[in-house]
Amino acid sequence: MLQKQERQWWQLGVKRVAVGCLLISVPLFYALSTIQINFNTTELPVPLSCSSRTGQSSSRENTNSSQQDNTVCAPKVDIMFMKTHKTASSTFINILLRFGEKHNLKFAFPNSRNDFYYPSSFQRTYVQGYQSGRCFNIMCNHMRFNAPEVAKVLPRDTFYTTILRDPAELFESSFHYFGHVVPLTWWIPGEDKMAKFLRDPKQYFSPGGFSSFYLKNLLFFDFGQDNTLDADDQRVEDSIRVIAERFHLVMLMEHFEESLILLKDALCWEMDDILFFKLNSRMKSTVPKLTPELREKALQWNSIDWKLYKHFNLTFWEKVEAYGRKQMEEDVEELRRRNAELVKICIEGGHSVEAGSIHDAAMQPWQPVGEKSIEGYNLNRNVDKAYEELCRKMLTPEIQYLTDLGVNLWLTKLWGRVRKIINW
Repeated sequence: MLQKQERQWWQLGVKRVAVGCLLISVPLFYALSTIQINFNTTELPVPLSCSSRTGQSSSRENTNSSQQDNTVCAPKVDIMFMKTHKTASSTFINILLRFGEKHNLKFAFPNSRNDFYYPSSFQRTYVQGYQSGRCFNIMCNHMRFNAPEVAKVLPRDTFYTTILRDPAELFESSFHYFGHVVPLTWWIPGEDKMAKFLRDPKQYFSPGGFSSFYLKNLLFFDFGQDNTLDADDQRVEDSIRVIAERFHLVMLMEHFEESLILLKDALCWEMDDILFFKLNSRMKSTVPKLTPELREKALQWNSIDWKLYKHFNLTFWEKVEAYGRKQMEEDVEELRRRNAELVKICIEGGHSVEAGSIHDAAMQPWQPVGEKSIEGYNLNRNVDKAYEELCRKMLTPEIQYLTDLGVNLWLTKLWGRVRKIINW
């Protein structure tokens, strides 16, 4: 029995050493393989818009209480979505990919991987095919936000949006999803590592630790800010103000459907444009419920994110009030009804399944290191031909959809193969 335990510990140690080496070498390889030399120092202005749809009117009228006139509006197609971590952003990006593909829009995609070299601060040269003065409509992959550089890629009248999540729930999700790639968590004793961490986080946290940003104020970090500041630091308030000035709509994961209705109204889209299936979600059995004690500790530890969330929770409901509570309830009910109809049409069994039960590899979601906790879907075998293309696109995970759109993901795919080799 003792020999078996020693062998298991030895195997675990080998895996961790292998992963540690990979975690150090892969980012270095990323950097060395993407060095770009640009001899053209002339900076050309980004066009106002590069869409042939600009100025074309929608067939619907703005009749919501947020729009006092009945003028015909033109759908907005220039959109920057700041994709935050563990906030249902994969579900939302599927909406954007479908909209952009449907209307033949130009995406600003990353080159060689599925994010803009996160956690590095975004640079315009990270965009696949970037040239000074070239126009793009939509940017939506993970990045560490850098407003001046983003502005050099997208049109001046681009609509900026993002999504937040309750920081306690976000911390729990991030801790379990990214734990295997954060060395700071490897040596926490006991089965419930998160509880141990939250009861004395300073013992296990180092601001300069590898991937430590996943463990503290991750939202604030994603916005390009210093996630280790004290919450009472004036720079925190200043940063929140700057974020509020830059982003036209900050959505909330806990009110995802209301968020989509506000987005539809702001962009003059149709209900068809915001239909969705929940993607990249964990199996319920792997989601522990935070105790009141741990929730309070998680909010204290992520106090900047909590301040950020409370600010935009307030502005969110101000927007809902302006839209009209009754109108919002009716529209959310319609969205739910339309989604439920598509579930029956598209999804085998009408529900998500564990990774091992997914028949088609093209529907297999990307899994966290060391686990297979992310669920996916099986497409109905006898789906109506009229809905087959829509169903498939709505169920396609992000990596596969990006590949279908021609994004160069060779580094992401290489990392996936390495994980398979070491059985992670």
